[in-house]
Amino acid sequence: MREVALFEPSGEPTVYIAADEDLTIYSWDGQPLAYLNKEHIYGFNGKHLGWFEEGIVWDHAGCRVGYVRETLPVYAQYESYKSYKSYKPYKSYQEYAPYKPYRSLSESSIPLLAHLRMGAE
Repeated sequence: MREVALFEPSGEPTVYIAADEDLTIYSWDGQPLAYLNKEHIYGFNGKHLGWFEEGIVWDHAGCRVGYVRETLPVYAQYESYKSYKSYKPYKSYQEYAPYKPYRSLSESSIPLLAHLRMGAE
């Protein structure tokens, strides 16, 4: 079982990618929030949420939303135990992905967990 933690810009681990479950992104409390389709991040509601490239989660404005440990610009906080995973909902029809914006060095004003929860609404 391979899982990759994603960190908030503050260094807090809040979500993870379950590689053995169709690249589903879960919150630390076990809620399925989104999934990867190549580099695209989609919510189960079909919304395009951004891109996951080079170990960084990018939003539609080109801002950085989250990081893997290796790309995190600050010290990574301790990864506590994860809760059991909840059942995944059905995937809704995927909306078209917007054009990729220019990448920014700025971080998003929306936390990673809140950003990904938009795909579960």
